[in-house]
Amino acid sequence: MSPNSDSILSQELSRRTALKALFGAASAAVLFGLPARAHAAETSKETTDKLNAAQAQLDEVQAQLDSIANEYAALANKNAQTLNDIENVQGKIDDTQAQIDEKKAELKKKRNDLSDRVAASYKSGGTNILSLLLASGSFEELVANAHYVEKINKSDRDAIEDIQTIQEELDAQKTELESQKADLEKLKDQQTAQMQDMQAKQQEVQTVLNGLSDDVKELMAQRDSEILAAAQAEEAARKAAAAAAAANKNNSYSGGSSSGGGSYAPGTPQQNAGSGKQQAVVNACYSTPSPGQNWCAAWVTNVFRNAGVGYFGGNACDMFNAWCYSSDRSALQVGMIVADSSHSGTGAPGLIYGHVGIYVGGGIVMSNEGAITSKPLDSFISFYGTGSGVRWGWLGGIALS
Repeated sequence: MSPNSDSILSQELSRRTALKALFGAASAAVLFGLPARAHAAETSKETTDKLNAAQAQLDEVQAQLDSIANEYAALANKNAQTLNDIENVQGKIDDTQAQIDEKKAELKKKRNDLSDRVAASYKSGGTNILSLLLASGSFEELVANAHYVEKINKSDRDAIEDIQTIQEELDAQKTELESQKADLEKLKDQQTAQMQDMQAKQQEVQTVLNGLSDDVKELMAQRDSEILAAAQAEEAARKAAAAAAAANKNNSYSGGSSSGGGSYAPGTPQQNAGSGKQQAVVNACYSTPSPGQNWCAAWVTNVFRNAGVGYFGGNACDMFNAWCYSSDRSALQVGMIVADSSHSGTGAPGLIYGHVGIYVGGGIVMSNEGAITSKPLDSFISFYGTGSGVRWGWLGGIALS
């Protein structure tokens, strides 16, 4: 495997995780502007069934790829340990060889010294030893001097034998170490072959996964198209009904006036908004229902559309990057969006898309968490600020105050 292969595999796995998160959140760019109601029923059963089947296959193949990645990582760790063992054994072999070379040199010197003494004695006709014996003043001294000569020869022989014994032991030790190294080299080759097989298998599974990803994306586009068509029909019907109601009202009353103010749930506290647009956004926060789990930005889009401010699509991280410019609490105003671009609190969707809510005043941020929640600003920042951090600003760059 190339040096950056683990990084590439990690990127591929992250890309697949992102796709699954996208599947769970649907195509936000297409759907965020739709009326805030459940559209699942308006998707054909055939499309839904195909999409669910493709999702199941995608999850199954992704699980296979994850398993291969985990097995490969474990094998790579074992291979690294094998390489360390080979390196350690080679170090011992080198040390042993150095000791063998040292003993060989010592043995050679001993043998040379003994050879030199024998040669010198021969050249002198043995006079040195003979002189030593003839110089003895008594029989006892002669015996003692003869024993001394024999002891010198035995000492030389013993020294040579000791060195030979040590050299033989070192040779045996080196042979054993070389055998260990050969076994480790064989293990390394086996592990390398296994890793290559896993790489090939990973590529096969990745190819299947890529094909399934394309299938899922096509089915998602088909599903979104069906939802969009149903929503457009619903919106046209709503406008037609509103026009008819207005015509009937004009026919029934003359000079009448309609009551103002936003619609929100009875008992919902009004916020101290600084302008009509700010108050309209606050009212819309309380009256706009959740479009579903993971659709926080869709809810924000619907709130601003229902408040009459305008339509702003995109997901939470899009809104964060485009419009959230401040973390100064003194700059936070009612009607501002409060968002992050990535956090770890809600798994893959949060890591990839972040989260966004709306500040409604009184230190409270409302957002869609599957249901519409109201959280103190500090709690919101504590939970969603674990990654990119939380910032705020005017959605679309339109200052409501």
